[in-house]
Amino acid sequence: VCGSSRREAARMATAATVGSIDTKHADTIHDAQMDYFGKRLATCSSDRTVRIFNVEEDGQYTLVQELRGHEGPVWMVSWAHPSFGSMLASCSHDHKVIIWKETAAGWEKIKEYGSTLEEHSSSVNSVAWAPYSVGYPMLACASADGDISILSYKDSKWNPDKIVAAHKGGVNAVSWAPLLSVGPLGLAAEDDAPRVGPRLISCGCDDELKIWNFREDEINGGWRASQIPNPVLKDMRYTSWYRDVAWAPSIGLSSSTVAACTQNGEVLVWTQQTADSAAWSCVDLPRPQADGSAEPGPPEPVWRVSWSVTGNILAVSSGESDVTLYKEELDAQRAAVTGREAKGTQAVSSWKIVGELDGPGAA
Repeated sequence: VCGSSRREAARMATAATVGSIDTKHADTIHDAQMDYFGKRLATCSSDRTVRIFNVEEDGQYTLVQELRGHEGPVWMVSWAHPSFGSMLASCSHDHKVIIWKETAAGWEKIKEYGSTLEEHSSSVNSVAWAPYSVGYPMLACASADGDISILSYKDSKWNPDKIVAAHKGGVNAVSWAPLLSVGPLGLAAEDDAPRVGPRLISCGCDDELKIWNFREDEINGGWRASQIPNPVLKDMRYTSWYRDVAWAPSIGLSSSTVAACTQNGEVLVWTQQTADSAAWSCVDLPRPQADGSAEPGPPEPVWRVSWSVTGNILAVSSGESDVTLYKEELDAQRAAVTGREAKGTQAVSSWKIVGELDGPGAA
């Protein structure tokens, strides 16, 4: 059954293709990311290159520069906040992370990390910049060797930190929490309130999501990562390894929402009502079926999860080259999850499928 028939049967929202980009990549494209203003597009590929495009006012894309420096497939790209200049990070199967910056002479490599076994001994699968409110550029790098590296630019140099053995079997993805200080009902915190440190969530080739808290470094300044995760999110109903995780943007509320997807096709949404609460709730999102229903079907890998800017719509890409859009209804009902290693109880999902997008090659 074709994707358009599924959408018609389910009476869901549709989206039409408004254009395509001939990137001239010579192999599979693994990632494509817009910058903060939506004026630049970065793509990366198994052809070992990163490409930067300008987004013109007429909707056309103009190639600005091809970046070469990796010696293996490039898995992901990530833009830094524009307050730090035009800066882009890329990661690859070659164990390396490269940080690129735009200068008067064009895009240049300003940092390479992972060239030695002490830095990373296997593929780097994911990179993510911390919120700009941290105060300086800080990049998290997830590796198949099980470690997470943190690269911070302070005192005119890049300073490495590392979370060792973060996940057994390797780390597949990392995502930062929005760094906000909020009071009751989302009101701004008082000026004398304690500083809230950055939080990073990771997933890997185990059945756990781990949250890493950062503390102020009283000797060297800045932030240092804890070596002990707190909490560990684990639901005994789901035992597959995680492919991706994404912390939802904040609109000023004190709650936190995280989406994750698994090799077995589950899409899980975890919610914490307040930052100081140990309770997280978990729901399993419905999956679209060929007949238009949303009942669970045969396992199918889910590759990536991504939030809208306001955090109310979740896009999920699957192994069938489709993207499914989810939105949460207002009457959310959740079951509390308590303890350091959270073992979830069944919650009532209020998430509904609101659209499907067929990818290239979809039947």
